[in-house]
This record gives sequence, structure tokens and C-alpha cells, in this order.
Amino acid sequence: MDPVSVGLLAALAGGAGGEIGRQLWAGLSALVHRPFRQRDSGQGDAISSGETELAALVRAPGDAARAQALSTALAVRAALDPDFGTDLQEWHEEAQLVRTGGEVHNEISGGTFHGTVQQGRDFSGLTLTSPPPATGPRTPEPPR
Repeated sequence: MDPVSVGLLAALAGGAGGEIGRQLWAGLSALVHRPFRQRDSGQGDAISSGETELAALVRAPGDAARAQALSTALAVRAALDPDFGTDLQEWHEEAQLVRTGGEVHNEISGGTFHGTVQQGRDFSGLTLTSPPPATGPRTPEPPR
């Protein structure tokens, strides 16, 4: 499993992503708080469940070092607890579908435009069609 992105963890801890971001963070928190069923690694209690790192990131969501510590703890736990690893992978795939940062600035200026304008962010797989603009001068409709 790929490590969970430090940027993603920091963004979600800081409240990015709106309601979906809050739900993802709650899902990760619930996952981390599950009992840690580690395989015998010979290191006993020296391996973190991720709870301490999660709490530290909640206290300082913009701290990249804390986000890195949580990412590392999640990766180690996933390697030692196969059920956790599977569930973390599923969570991570869902979380990667959510955009948690960036800014959108759409602007139309100058000229004459005909047709529909779509403004937004991260469009993919869309087919937009509109009729071509009428050519020649338009005849105004008579008053009624």
C-alpha cells in the first residue's frame, strides 16, 4: 500500500473538503481507534497504533511533521495488521477521490459570446455541445 499523503492528512485534519472531508476524517479516526491486532513483530508495544499521532495532528493540523508521523504510523500498522491494511487501503482510495485544496478562479471578459458557459473545477469525461452562433445580422422581433 502507498503511504497516505502527508498533504491529504494535514488538509483533512484542518477541515478541508467540507462535509465530505469531515466524514473522511471521522472514518480515519474510527479506523485508527480500532484495536491494534499486530502480528508478532518482536517489538512489543514499541509500535504505535497511530492514535497518538492522530491526536497530535488534531491539535496542530498545519504541522507537516505531525502529518508525516501519522502517515508513517499508518504505514507500519498496515504492514503489521493485514485487516487494518485492507481497510486503510479502501479509505485511502475513497479519500483520493476528494479534492481538498486549491482555488478556482473563472473569468470571462471582452468579446461577444454565444452559448452556454460551464465554470467550475476538475471537469472530466464531459461532452458539452451547443448550437453554433447564428451568422449575419439578427432581425429584431416586432413589438407586440
